[in-house]
Amino acid sequence: MSARTAKPRRIAHLDMDAFFASVELLRYPQLKGLPLVIGGGRRRETEMFERLRQAYPDREWGPDSLDRVPVDFFPRLKDYVGRGVATTATYAARQFGVGSAMGLMKAARLCPDAILLPVDFDEVKRLSRLFKSTIQEIAPVMQDRGVDEVYIDFTEVPGGQREGGRVLARLIQKSIFQATGLTCSIGVAPNKLIAKMASEFNKPNGISIVHSEDLQTLIWPLPCRKINGIGPKADAKLASHGIRTIGDLAAREPGWLVDHFGKSYGAWLHEAAWGRDDRPVETESEPVSMSRETTFERDLHAARDRAELGAIFTRLCEQVSADLRRKGYAGRTIGIKITYDNFEKVTRDLTVDEATDDAAAIRRHAGQCLKRVDLSRRFRLLGVRVGKLVKPGTEALPGGRYSETPTAPPRTARDRSPDDHTDLLFPELG
Repeated sequence: MSARTAKPRRIAHLDMDAFFASVELLRYPQLKGLPLVIGGGRRRETEMFERLRQAYPDREWGPDSLDRVPVDFFPRLKDYVGRGVATTATYAARQFGVGSAMGLMKAARLCPDAILLPVDFDEVKRLSRLFKSTIQEIAPVMQDRGVDEVYIDFTEVPGGQREGGRVLARLIQKSIFQATGLTCSIGVAPNKLIAKMASEFNKPNGISIVHSEDLQTLIWPLPCRKINGIGPKADAKLASHGIRTIGDLAAREPGWLVDHFGKSYGAWLHEAAWGRDDRPVETESEPVSMSRETTFERDLHAARDRAELGAIFTRLCEQVSADLRRKGYAGRTIGIKITYDNFEKVTRDLTVDEATDDAAAIRRHAGQCLKRVDLSRRFRLLGVRVGKLVKPGTEALPGGRYSETPTAPPRTARDRSPDDHTDLLFPELG
């Protein structure tokens, strides 16, 4: 097809509406319209049924009667005590300022009467797979962007050009609702960059269409932070120069942006402000890394809580190992993440010669990373990450081996530096 007759590029970004909360509302429709926050502890269905039987002994309780659980039975956010964070919140709770990744104790101050429910990961994953397979039956060129969002190439799909993509977006919305009972919001634009912004214009259950000629009227008035790739630090720096909207950013000369933000990022800022993005919708994408982390119910100290921390550390390494093996990967970069009690975050990693998916090897190398952080302070979060992932047979290793990681020779006390104290705090690391 010649360039003169080529169809205009139409890319959609689809975002499920308050996905984790909406999954719960399928189970508990009596909570619709109420402030609801998802997060906190583990799901314990058996315990819930037992409490229901004690509170309402004259009724039968089980998986088929969840829609009859009285609203006043559900736990309230004001009664939560712990270090958990909100996974998501319904729009009724968001009106009070509650948002994703917010500490639940802070959320409780903003909306104390919100209902608090734990995540049902199994059901979330099932519905995630279902809505994505529903999309691919209609528009097969889809890029998975996480549990609740995707990019879709509408360009060559029947109906993908009608009304700028609105007709196809409406069909996808309807099909997802019929398959799952859930709603989604869709933005359709010339590229992924603008489509992602557009999907937020009419939430929930909205469709937004943006054409190239709409850049100045629909995109430039938005805050710079609406561009996916401009974080808090970059936004603050832009604001210090009087650049607050995308239109302000577009008005700056490319050379000025390069001088103040570096050659690569400065050039990208200019292109993004002008709505330029030629990234394709990738149907196959390899994960960059796999990680597991946990936020403690109380701040822990490496010396005073070493047994508890050692067990948590081991479990995280085993979980990452299991994730790698289940998906057929191994990795060469092993790292740790710590959030201290003052919310300061630190990360450390190292790269080994041979890729591994072995839990013991991951733990050993992650332990080496722990020795490079301050363990005299209390911390609230610990995470383990494996990066530089490879598939079996795709990386040539000495001797034809794949997942064996060389073991360092044992060290004597003379070899250890004064700061090399992790073995004493986490004895299993030796």
